[in-house]
Amino acid sequence: MSLLILLVVGIGLVILFNSIRILREYERGVIFTLGRFWGVKGPGLIILIPFFQQMVRVSLRTFVMDVPAQDVISKDNVSVRVNAVVYFRVINPDKSILQVEDYFKAISQLSQTTLRSVLGQHELDTMLSEREKLNSDIQSILDRQTGEWGIKVNNVEIKHVDINETMVRAIARQAEAERERRAKIIHADGEYQAAEKLVLAANELAKAPQAIQLRYLQTLIDIGTENNTTTVFPFPIEFMKSFMSNIDSK
Repeated sequence: MSLLILLVVGIGLVILFNSIRILREYERGVIFTLGRFWGVKGPGLIILIPFFQQMVRVSLRTFVMDVPAQDVISKDNVSVRVNAVVYFRVINPDKSILQVEDYFKAISQLSQTTLRSVLGQHELDTMLSEREKLNSDIQSILDRQTGEWGIKVNNVEIKHVDINETMVRAIARQAEAERERRAKIIHADGEYQAAEKLVLAANELAKAPQAIQLRYLQTLIDIGTENNTTTVFPFPIEFMKSFMSNIDSK
């Protein structure tokens, strides 16, 4: 008799132990009663009806998922390998269990296809210079499609855009040509501005011949202050004209 009582007590303890669940602060339990969805419980102590209820744990913490490197052909027909990282969390535990079989695997596959689709619509220069915009576009697409699964995609970051050596050299040549083009434009603009100033100065000097003589004397003073073994004195054209006119008058 005592053995039977011990057996019954033992079975009762096992049943009680199996009916008790403890959920952490970041966990929720999706409860099913006879296979039908019953509700979401947690955190804390959860008591299930043995043999009638089952529970599936769901974590509400943010998951960090690496997207495997994808071969992408850009809009300008450049082949690159791109990988990224996706940050997401469950906001509706019931949907994450009822609407999709394995939400982690589903998001991984969806992230790969979306990454190829979005980046394939842009040129290589855009991939390299506008990552923030591309990250935002991919995040918004993923968030919209995973919303039905009770998932919130918080952020997407493109980590690497790998280019083959031939394309790297071509990009370097392109950048060098661009720098040379800008340098030539700046130099030409400087020459143009200098020519404009010289024309203005010549026009002002033409209005006052005495200013030309003063400028001539100032030039002689500047030459005399330098340590030169040979000094060339410029002969003003006005002196020549005056000299020739005197000869003609005789």
